[in-house]
Amino acid sequence: MLDNRPFKRLLLGTALALGLIGSAAAADLQPLRVANQKSTIKALLEASGETRNVPYTIQWSEFPSASPLGEALNAGAVDIGALGDAPYVFALGAGASLKVVSIIHSEGRTTTALVVPKDSPIKTVADLKGKKIVTGRGSIGHYLAIKALATAGLTTQDVQFIFLLPSESRLVLDNGTADAWATWDPYTTVVTSQSQARVLISGNQLLSNHLYLAATSQAIADKRPQLDDFVARVDRAYAWANTHPNEYAAAQARITGLPLDVHVTVAKDTRLNPVTIDDAVIRGLQATADTYQQEGLLLKHIDVSQGFDKSFNAKRVPFNQASR
Repeated sequence: MLDNRPFKRLLLGTALALGLIGSAAAADLQPLRVANQKSTIKALLEASGETRNVPYTIQWSEFPSASPLGEALNAGAVDIGALGDAPYVFALGAGASLKVVSIIHSEGRTTTALVVPKDSPIKTVADLKGKKIVTGRGSIGHYLAIKALATAGLTTQDVQFIFLLPSESRLVLDNGTADAWATWDPYTTVVTSQSQARVLISGNQLLSNHLYLAATSQAIADKRPQLDDFVARVDRAYAWANTHPNEYAAAQARITGLPLDVHVTVAKDTRLNPVTIDDAVIRGLQATADTYQQEGLLLKHIDVSQGFDKSFNAKRVPFNQASR
């Protein structure tokens, strides 16, 4: 018997794009299972109004960090989730059948940084030799630390890593168990504003500062209309966040429990822009993977080009044309 499912998915995708889909057709769409880290996609979509009138069910799953989120994608427990450069490389290294379907670039402030206590004798990255750095294993902070050490001619063998979640990392920095913390916003803003920690080196010039929306190959095959629609909603939501920093910050603060002024500072100083999935982006992520292999954190070479789906570029919505 002829399999009409690909044709049906094409029709559904076209209907979604044109806004023509009716309730009966919408009922045929399977739920989209979205992995979420606190203060990211869910808060953004809700605050921007992009969770209204969705012609399919969004089933959210919460994760404390990128590592378990990547594991859930790898296991097929969720369909799509957002990861930074380093966590996505680790997910691919674990054999996950994933494809990047959307990329958002963050710029405008210290979104990632290696920080030290305000009175620390550590003044340069070179001073970290023999010291302890706390971060999340496989996180963007972990990758930042590796890149930062390289600028001073150091490797991971020259320092001791302590791998913890962000909530635990600040404690060990404040009590002196760790000498430095490699982290990301809003934690960089929290620790620099509340504890007057110093930024030893920023990731602005060392990292891509890309956020990758990665979907499982199975979801791309079975839920393409939902993914196309979801990617467009995320684009519109980030466009909204660029022009509504106070509202976005309030939505984040309600979820994270961090002070509102911390999120306002981050939101006002950050611009979030879409990035086309192209060869330059892929080369950048390949460099990340190669770095991890050189450090012995990945045991084999990974061809990251297999982890991108350029066909989703055609579905992106330019921010100047976004509604709301």
